Amino acid sequence: MSKATLKFIRLSPIKARLITKQIQGMNAELALASLEFMPNKAAGIIAKVIASACANGDYEPEEVTILSARSDKGPVLKRFKPRARGSASRILKPTAHIMIEVGTSSETKEAPKEAKKVEKKTETKKAEKKVKAKEEAPESVPKAKANDDLLQLSGVGPAMVKKLNAENITSIEQVADMTKEEIAELDAKIGLKGKIEDTWQAEAKEILNNNKKES
Repeated sequence: MSKATLKFIRLSPIKARLITKQIQGMNAELALASLEFMPNKAAGIIAKVIASACANGDYEPEEVTILSARSDKGPVLKRFKPRARGSASRILKPTAHIMIEVGTSSETKEAPKEAKKVEKKTETKKAEKKVKAKEEAPESVPKAKANDDLLQLSGVGPAMVKKLNAENITSIEQVADMTKEEIAELDAKIGLKGKIEDTWQAEAKEILNNNKKES
């Protein structure tokens, strides 16, 4: 198995990737023959990289197959073009890194096994991370059940009851015992505009007093 890389080619990596996808898995000699008749700029460059990869391993092109052909993104050259009224338009010139790996038929059989081992390792690592995340995650605090007592207050409907329950306020007793600081915090969160201090707290205290008298 041998490989060759060609870096900083003045070529779009997307255009080069169209060629590398076609030749991956092909015999090197067949790939060189097909690239010779392709009109693309990337075809001639990739053919030279394939020949270099074969030479690096002292292989003949007919003996090996292309195990992997990759086109990675390189740095982008930034230029500008003068335009009207002293302005300038931006020009981006992409570059690419091309990597070709070739090997014999025996090496091609071993390659998938190695890939499977890597996949299994990654899967086990992911499973371990999930288990650790579950162990480290704080236990969810059970929310208090909704109480219909809050509906006795003026202007309180089911939607408002849900908002109050979300802030762990589930009974009239809690509304009656709220301090000014707690009321201010709740006003800021829900936007009650002083309803608790002006009306709901007084109504809650009256309802509790009436319940005590009846009992």
